[in-house]
Amino acid sequence: MQKCKKCNTQFSWSTIYKSFWWGYKPIECENCNAEHRIIVRGRLIFVSLTILPMLVFGFFLSPFDSAFATICAGIAILIIGSLFTPYLVKFRKADQSSYFN
Repeated sequence: MQKCKKCNTQFSWSTIYKSFWWGYKPIECENCNAEHRIIVRGRLIFVSLTILPMLVFGFFLSPFDSAFATICAGIAILIIGSLFTPYLVKFRKADQSSYFN
């Protein structure tokens, strides 16, 4: 799990998770109020663990004849993939110049 770049306070899983679902909202450290933003690679990781598996399953790998079952399974895949993303995605302190690293 990621820590604040300024004071080394660890971000909570729920804080990072909520950031994804609110349009990659910046995370503010609870200890020093430093703002951290998700980097581009982090956004790609989030999409590759949530949206892509859901789409691949829905369009290519679905064993169900029912559209409802396929949609439910796709949503389950999206949720399961999203639960792992706070462990893999990195944030960068907002005043740093590059969001690509």
